[in-house]
Amino acid sequence: MQSPFQFLLDLFDEPKPLPPAPAPAPVLSLVPAAPAEPLDKVCSPQAFRHPDANREALLGDVLVAYEFRRGKRKNIGFSVGPEGLVVSAPRWVPLGEVDQAVRSKSKWIVNKLEAARERNERLEAARIEWKDGATFPYLGETVIVVLDPRHDFRETGGVLHTDTETLPGVARMTLHIGLAQNAQPAQIRDAVQAWLMRQAKKLFTERLHHYAPQLGVQWRKLTLSSAGTLWGTAHSDGSIRLNWRLVHFRLPVIDYVVAHELSHLRVMDHSPRFWETVKTVVPNYPELRGALKEEAIPAW
Repeated sequence: MQSPFQFLLDLFDEPKPLPPAPAPAPVLSLVPAAPAEPLDKVCSPQAFRHPDANREALLGDVLVAYEFRRGKRKNIGFSVGPEGLVVSAPRWVPLGEVDQAVRSKSKWIVNKLEAARERNERLEAARIEWKDGATFPYLGETVIVVLDPRHDFRETGGVLHTDTETLPGVARMTLHIGLAQNAQPAQIRDAVQAWLMRQAKKLFTERLHHYAPQLGVQWRKLTLSSAGTLWGTAHSDGSIRLNWRLVHFRLPVIDYVVAHELSHLRVMDHSPRFWETVKTVVPNYPELRGALKEEAIPAW
């Protein structure tokens, strides 16, 4: 039994707090969830599409839409260019055999297409915005365009200056062309191209004279070309065609192309004997040949 004294103490004690009420249960939303994305879109394969594609094949997880051609051929041929894959076949070959040939070359095709795509991306990144201060490669070095309306440079089309005072120990090259500051991009591009073509003709002539005696051949005529991917050709009459855009590359790369075309005046094919001929004057030609394919130059 509780004593009166204890009862009085209990009356004056602070009341004990009630335990907290339980949190209300969360209300479930009745808004319907967004539909799941179709699996074929989530897992869509990497794709390469030729603009004139008329057939396609799934090579591993890569979808390749290619242009298919019929022609007078002896076998099925494959060609990968900037636009994509082209497959050519004789008229008598059934489509099933063509499909089988494409699948058998799947690894080669995908590797070539990926390399072509990477190269196109590098070319786009190297595209020049033609204005005062634009830059372009010349003999492997960077040249800065300077619009200089004080001169017209009629004889040379422009003047190349090398400045080492701005950055000691570093050659800074600028090409001064006689155009106003408000010249249109096409005008600037054409003026720079004209200057480069003059330099190309002069340089290529010098290199042909240098290598022809070493190879024991005679060349008769040099023509500049603007081919998209063909760097040079040689004909049995001694005429040589070289792409003027080679002047973007380092001199050793240019020398490889010059020696390559001159070697054709001795061996008109790409047999082992031909490559042995090239090697006599350019021993490291495989490395330079690779640089010609891999180095990105501006798209004109």
